[in-house]
Amino acid sequence: MRPDVGITSTPVIDTKTGTLYVLARTMIRHTVGDDEYFQHLHALAITTGVEKFGGPKLITASVAGKGAGAANGQVAFDPLKENPRAALTLANNAVYLTWASSCDVDPYHGWVMAYDPQTLAQKAVLNVNPDGGEAGIWLSDTGPAADAEGNLFVPTGNGTFDAGSGGRDYGDSVLKLDGSSLAIRDYFTPHDQDRISNADADVGSSGPLLLPDQPGPHRHLLLQPTKDSTIYVIDRDKMGKFQRDSDALVQTIHMAGGGYGAIAYWNGDAYFAASDDFLRGYAIKNGQFTVSESSAMKFVNPGATPSVSANGNKNAIVWAISTKTWNGPDNKPAVLYAFDATKLGQPIYTSEQNSQRDRAALATRFVIPVVVNGRVYFGTRSEVEVYGLLK
Repeated sequence: MRPDVGITSTPVIDTKTGTLYVLARTMIRHTVGDDEYFQHLHALAITTGVEKFGGPKLITASVAGKGAGAANGQVAFDPLKENPRAALTLANNAVYLTWASSCDVDPYHGWVMAYDPQTLAQKAVLNVNPDGGEAGIWLSDTGPAADAEGNLFVPTGNGTFDAGSGGRDYGDSVLKLDGSSLAIRDYFTPHDQDRISNADADVGSSGPLLLPDQPGPHRHLLLQPTKDSTIYVIDRDKMGKFQRDSDALVQTIHMAGGGYGAIAYWNGDAYFAASDDFLRGYAIKNGQFTVSESSAMKFVNPGATPSVSANGNKNAIVWAISTKTWNGPDNKPAVLYAFDATKLGQPIYTSEQNSQRDRAALATRFVIPVVVNGRVYFGTRSEVEVYGLLK
């Protein structure tokens, strides 16, 4: 027999302790008999790669339920069917892990688990639809969000929803969780959830953005782009739950394409590129959003998740990557773009300008530029690209 190991979600780093937290899947291939599948949480020393805190920690969980794949009144975590696509989140003295599916192969569920970052002990478990199916947490490889009050915000994908009638299933919803127990404190589900689910138009196709405090009646806002070409502007203090005929939202923003990624924020503006759409800047005034700037070029599917670098409230640059397209060619290189945050029209830099010097390797999907120490980093199919100023 031999093991095959793969990292399937974006890791998270604790810079205070020098620890890299990674979720990895392992398959033990047997020449005789069934293969075995495992998932482990690893805590690695950044400088040496050595396992810390007695890791790795085997991922296991089971909750009471009668949903897909249940046996004897229990729904068990399936390390084969559950795919940890979303990024890990480190907050509230916990490492949060979430799961969706491998290519919508049933049965699967949306799972959230919290682990102690110092001992790797499991602290809490939530199955978002224990009596139904699906509702995966995938977020186009971005991650859940956490606020200063100890809440965790997690959007879900298509699947069973019956929480509006007293049930425990939360397909196509944005959940506000207690960061310690993972109990559901509040939620938002669109009134047309059934249509969204049937159309494969996940609410949870993107990661949520929590805005700084806003003036006016809705101080704490959450932005949730969806596969249904909509951005929901949600009051985090009163999310609205499920209303049969309308949505209790602060605002609904319609996009030209589906949302796959997460929104970036800087100095009163939000930035996002939907699928087959321009990079757009949204001005935020008194908690309301209007399109203020757009790039002259489009980002083909699946769009782009931008990042912003700035010197405080000036000299801001919006970075975005043109990635691999759905069912597109496998020989397309990734392209890095830089835009003036106040004038998105034309890029001030692109890695295609000097392709011999700056050409990146072959692109993969859902890549987010990371800006740190004056350099821009992102991954490709074969290497990590690093861009910076020429000396």
